[in-house]
Order: sequence, then structure tokens, then C-alpha cells
Amino acid sequence: MGFPPFAPLQKTNDMRPSTRRSLSPITGVRRAGALPLPPEQSWHDYAVFLLHVAAEIEHSLMVQYLYAAYSLGGASTDSKWHEAARQWREVILGIAKEEMGHLITVQNIIRLIGGPLHLDREAYPYRSGFYPFPFALEPLTKNSLAKYVVAESPKEWQASPAAKEIMDRAAKADDGRQIIPVGRLYEEMIQVFENHGALTDDDFRDDVGPYEATWDEWGRGYGGDRGRGERGNLGDQAVPPDVLVIRTTDRASALEALRRIARQGEAPEVEDGGEPGTGSHFHRFLKIYEAFPDRNPPSRNIPTNPTADESDGGADDDKKRGPMSCARITNPRALGWAHLFNIRYRKLLYTLKHAFHVAPGDAVNRPTARGNLIAWTFGEMYNLRSIAAILVTLPLKQDGGGELAGPPFELPYSLTLPDWDADKWRVHRDLIAASANVIHSLDVGGEAHHDYLRALRDHDKLDDQIVARLFQAARDAEGNA
Repeated sequence: MGFPPFAPLQKTNDMRPSTRRSLSPITGVRRAGALPLPPEQSWHDYAVFLLHVAAEIEHSLMVQYLYAAYSLGGASTDSKWHEAARQWREVILGIAKEEMGHLITVQNIIRLIGGPLHLDREAYPYRSGFYPFPFALEPLTKNSLAKYVVAESPKEWQASPAAKEIMDRAAKADDGRQIIPVGRLYEEMIQVFENHGALTDDDFRDDVGPYEATWDEWGRGYGGDRGRGERGNLGDQAVPPDVLVIRTTDRASALEALRRIARQGEAPEVEDGGEPGTGSHFHRFLKIYEAFPDRNPPSRNIPTNPTADESDGGADDDKKRGPMSCARITNPRALGWAHLFNIRYRKLLYTLKHAFHVAPGDAVNRPTARGNLIAWTFGEMYNLRSIAAILVTLPLKQDGGGELAGPPFELPYSLTLPDWDADKWRVHRDLIAASANVIHSLDVGGEAHHDYLRALRDHDKLDDQIVARLFQAARDAEGNA
């Protein structure tokens, strides 16, 4: 059997660092040096909580950056912006890939300290002391860029005169709330992991190495400091993504992983010349912000927060989810592609999570179960990009109009893995079957993307045969246990 299953995250209340307090000595020691501890958590539990917040933020930023990148370009874009939009799209897609590496590395650290894996994200926006801004899928504008710049910014820049205009614009774009830089979270996590009075050596497992992701499996082909990456089809002017997938084995390696993530994205160090590192997410977003037009952005007319949810309200009504307004996709073709997108998004997340529960195989002459899971995860990344490229060309509404659809990135009802190995493989079969139904409904009436749909269906059939063998092998092993 695979690695024991983990329980899903239960949402916690607002944990602003400024409001956390220590308990009195009579209820137990609640401080480690200068670090205060939330009253209802132990230090280990708080470390897991922070890592879960980090996972949600990395996942949320990745998805929002993907949506912003997919919005760029299109037939209506002024010709003078075509090349710039193409380059900006590739840069932002590269940043999103690096966020994927951050998300995977955070799972490694969670596994190292024995916490439950977490691939969820903010489904609905709520404020906390660490979340940069409420989650929203929105086309790229000067305002959304301002939010991304501030979220990824280092302390040194935040205190500079040049930051004020961008920080003010970002706050205005977020209903007057100040954007919270993600570096604050990583600073907090680093302090907790550094402090032996908070996390003890016994909190670090020494038996989970085979169940962690490695760069050789997940990062190969994404160049960075190992050479120009083959994956991503980057233009000559773009910075090749350097996807950090860092295996952790002890406190020191966990701290190194947290610091490298912070340097790359959320809190990059300032170099000797006073300029932030050119490879940081902050620097790349700042360069785009400075060149991006304030009016008539080179972005498609796609909505904020598209949804494929057909429940409640009239067919042409937009819907509300708490404080978040969603744009309902009602054009039948666009709706079918949106459902297919959501299935493949769920398949990507589920396959990624499943890979953490399967140890590497010994075979060198054939694919292993873990190898297949990793290959399928990469395959779904490309499927999402292909389907998103189709969605942003289709009408949003049933009656047409100028507004186009967009990829909804809607979370499934659950990302929890079943307890038994055979049942884990059964979920893959369920997702392939669901995808086949949608493909069949789309591939009628001369669908323009007939070839892609047939190729996706045929590839799924081959994968289903592999899954069937893995399912039966797991059933046999469980029957003999």
C-alpha cells in the first residue's frame, strides 16, 4: 500500500500576527523567544497551519497569474502591442510555473514535519494576516498588476518613495485595503523553523524521503540556472522559468527551501547596486507594470471570475458567492469547454496529490506508477493551456455579445484522497469517464477543435488502460494483505 492518507485542512479563523497573544504561564508556555503563539495551537500545529496558508497562497497566485496571462492578446489588440503582449504573456506564464514549484516544495516541507498535504486554495476571499488580497480571476490591467507587484515586493522597496504610487493604486483596486506582501508569511515561517524552542528535532521525520517530490522528476526541462528550459516555448526576450522543486530532509534543508522560495518570488534580496534581483517575481512584474498602458490594455474582453456553475438563478443571471461576484458562462459551446476545463483542472490537482503517496519504483525498462502520475500531471498543464486558449475566443453569453468566456478554475467538491490504494486509482477512472462524456457532447455538429478533442479522448483511453492495471494490482495486494 502507499503512504498513509492525510486529513484535509479545516479553515481557521483570522490569524493576524498583530492580534496573536501568548497565554499566561498557568496554561502552559506559549512563547519561543520573541515568537507569540495562537492560543489554540501548539508550535508544531502552527507550523503546519502556516505551511497550509503558504500552499493556498502559492496555488491562488499561480491560478490568478495563469488567468491574467491567458487574457493577453487577441484579435482586438492594437497591433503596436502585439509583440509586447506576447512577451508579457510568456513572462507571466513562467512566473506561474515557478509558483507551481513553490506549491510542490511546500508539500515537501509539510510532509517532512508530518502534516497533511494541502493543495486547496481560497475558494472565496476572506481576510487574514497573510493573504495578499481576495482571490479573483481577472484580465490583466494596470490595477491588477499593481496588486501583483505589491504582493511580491521586498521590504526595502515598500519603504521607498517609488513604491507609494503603486501601493496606493493596489489598495484602491482592492476596495481600499492594503495589499499584504507574501514575504511576511515566509518571514514568519522561517522564524518558526529556526527556533528550536518552537519546532524540536523530533518534529522532523527521517522516513519520508521516498514520498517527497524531487527536481529530477518535476523540474527537469525548466532551465533556470541549469540551462535554458525546453518546456514553455518562451520567446527570446523572456526569462526562462527556474522551477524550484526542493527535497527537504531536516531543519536546515527546510529553511533553505523557504529562503530560496522567498528570494525567488515573495521577498527577493536587494543586490549591491540597490536593484532587486532580475529573476524575482517582483522585478518581472514591476517591469511589466512600468510599460503597461493605463488605458485600453492589450487584454481580451474576458470577465472577472467566470463560472460554469449552472445552479440557482436564471440562465442569464450572474451569481454571487459571498463577497465575490461571478460571471456565468451561458453560451452552450463555451459552457461545455468550461466543464471540460474544470475536469482537467481537478485531474491535475488530484494526480499531483496522488504522486506524493506513491514511492518511486525500481523498474528502469518500463514506466512506474509514480512516473505515470508525474507524466499525467505535466500533460494536464498543457491541456489547461490548450482549453483556456479556446475558451477566451468563445462568447460568454448565450445570446452572443462582445464579452468572451474564460477558464473558470473552479475547485472540485473534494481533493481528499480515498484511504485505499485501489480507490485512489478508481478516482482517475471516474475523471476520465467524466471527461469522455463532455468530449462526446462537444464533438458534435462540426466542432472547430475536433482534432484536439479526438486526440484527448484517445490519449485518455490509453491512460485508462494503465489505470485499470494499477487498480487491479492494488486490489489484489489489498486482498492478500
